[in-house]
Amino acid sequence: MATPPDLSIRDEDAARADRERLDIAVSGMTCAACANRIQRKLSNLEGVSDAQVNFATGRATVIHTAGVQRGNLDEAIESLGYGVVADSSEIEDAEAAREKDLRMRFVGAAILALPAVVLSMIPALHFNGWEWIVGALSTPVIFWAGWLFHRAALMNLRHGATTMDTLVSMGSTAAWLWSAVVLVFAIDGGHIYFETGAVIVTLILLGKWFEIRAKKRTGDAIRALADLSAAVALLENGTEIPAENLLPGMRFVVRPGEKIATDGTVVGGHSAVDESMISGEPVPVEVSVGSEVVGATINANGSLVVQATRVGADTTLSQIIRMVDQAQGSKADVQRLADRVAAVFVPVAIAISLITLIAWFVSGADANDAFTAAVAVLIIACPCALGLATPLGIMVGTGRGAQLGVLIKGGEVLEDTREIDVIILDKTGTVTEGRMQLSEVIAPAGDKNTLLHLAASLETKSEHPIAAAISAAINEPSPVTDFENRPGYGVLGTVDGVAVRVGRRSLFQIVPPSVEAAAFAAESAGSTAVLMGRGTTAEAVLVVSDRIKDTSGAAVEAFHSQGLSVTLLTGDNQRTAATVAAAVGVDTVIAEVLPGDKAAEVRRLQDAGHRVAMVGDGINDAPALAQADLGIAVGTGTDVAIEASDLTVVSGDLRAVADAIALARRTLSTIKGNLFWAFAYNAAAIPLAAFGVLNPMIAAGAMGMSSLFVVSNSLRLRSFEGYRSP
Repeated sequence: MATPPDLSIRDEDAARADRERLDIAVSGMTCAACANRIQRKLSNLEGVSDAQVNFATGRATVIHTAGVQRGNLDEAIESLGYGVVADSSEIEDAEAAREKDLRMRFVGAAILALPAVVLSMIPALHFNGWEWIVGALSTPVIFWAGWLFHRAALMNLRHGATTMDTLVSMGSTAAWLWSAVVLVFAIDGGHIYFETGAVIVTLILLGKWFEIRAKKRTGDAIRALADLSAAVALLENGTEIPAENLLPGMRFVVRPGEKIATDGTVVGGHSAVDESMISGEPVPVEVSVGSEVVGATINANGSLVVQATRVGADTTLSQIIRMVDQAQGSKADVQRLADRVAAVFVPVAIAISLITLIAWFVSGADANDAFTAAVAVLIIACPCALGLATPLGIMVGTGRGAQLGVLIKGGEVLEDTREIDVIILDKTGTVTEGRMQLSEVIAPAGDKNTLLHLAASLETKSEHPIAAAISAAINEPSPVTDFENRPGYGVLGTVDGVAVRVGRRSLFQIVPPSVEAAAFAAESAGSTAVLMGRGTTAEAVLVVSDRIKDTSGAAVEAFHSQGLSVTLLTGDNQRTAATVAAAVGVDTVIAEVLPGDKAAEVRRLQDAGHRVAMVGDGINDAPALAQADLGIAVGTGTDVAIEASDLTVVSGDLRAVADAIALARRTLSTIKGNLFWAFAYNAAAIPLAAFGVLNPMIAAGAMGMSSLFVVSNSLRLRSFEGYRSP
């Protein structure tokens, strides 16, 4: 079983010495315009290089210099009339209280608005003074149930700003005031709109209530991850302690069916571990002494003794949660257009409403028609759907990804997955198991045991996976002096007074035909042929094998179905690489590439006009991962490879990479669908309202339905199933 990856979050700006990253939980935001106001305010502060405010998550992310004080940032937010809370959990409490308040106000509004509408719409029920009854029923709806909108509108007005609450407040209040004037002054031919104002408030309260309930569901995946951790741990001595009290080095027992309390190393027992909740893999993994295990996974059968290695915030689960949380707070490039529109949408909508009112009067229409059209424009223009389109898509998509063991580092990654047309696969540890084994020693004219001892002793000084496979063949290596590592070629040194070389053909001046023939046969069979010899003459071939993963062929087939050309990039020799490539079905092979040249190969493809994704797991893959348009780290890999990537798959199954690409593309498609319908709704509905086709009540219902469409469309991502589905 592979070592759990370190998925530490490292923002590029935060990694710079003069920059710090800060997440601030903000309360009181009611729409996207609120988030844009806070974002502009924070961005204008001295020392702030970047600020992003996410309405869906209720969080502001600020990149700033070390001299900026947290108190100054909090003060800037509070000066706009919003609140700052200690952490995101308080936002959840506030959202729960807000949901309860919305439900109460909606129920009260519905009870009063329904008879008002019935009385207004059915002429047979009209009696002397019925208008006063409708006014009495509608007034508490507009001013008590709708107080949320009026309060927010007044608060924003004091700061010279407008939001969707301004539109709702203006529309419902205007309906009430006009009706009151008609009723009190008995204006002949005047229509009352008490019930219209009441219905506007009631429908929007209903929409906001549904919206906040649905938004809670978008965070279900991350909350489910947080709930996975074990509550208690049973120590070796029989003492049971809270899992959070475990320290590195402590040993604990995991009985069949129990969750593993924290990340650790198996020091006793043998079992199968269900890792599906972390990696998305449906098949349990066999573990024994020396295997690494991940906290929150489930021990399927045998009893295990585990020594804790990572606890608390350092565990794989905690770091996955942090990565997904950061991704959910990020913004995709596609959101920038929506942000710019939302920033000016409300004042433009108010201006259109005023123009509509004036135009109707100028055209000779009566006051009732003019007023109706102007109010309808105010209500239909609320940009809720526009503000929710991107963040909800990212929230649901990244949350579903976490359940499948796919970690998307940010919204900007989504655009990159759509553009790629070439995917490069590292061979060792990505297409193959990465567990090199010495399978044979061929010494045509020498003693294989002596030559193996010399080679294995020299390789103990190297950290290369092939070196580890060779050095493991002996128990007592001889001392090595004058060791020299030539990256990409091999190693040299002196063993027992003998000059020894182990590596590629190019490391030797003389390669006898018998040695060359043995190397050719090994490479043609898909193994790696490592030459060794004394002095500058090759004397033996060390055959090292690395088994191809069972799922690599299916993964390559999935990449082809996604329209990708697949390239195998490896430092191994051409014949071995070609054999592996043929076995899994890749299109192109680039072999015998030195570690430092992998990034150059990626750049060469980019210069040829390709958009390149790179998949790797080793330290020498990190430059190529960073160079690629989309870097994808396989979770069995090194920390530096993971940090250099844009996507991380926790599983070592290459099909998970296909899942990652498919999910990212599906998420981007969902976001674009959300934005299209949000734009299309406003573009089509505002003119209809201005020309009197939509009355205010229908406009209020349509506005609420547009937000519900965006939420429900985003929630469809929860049902995404990848290529690993049974």
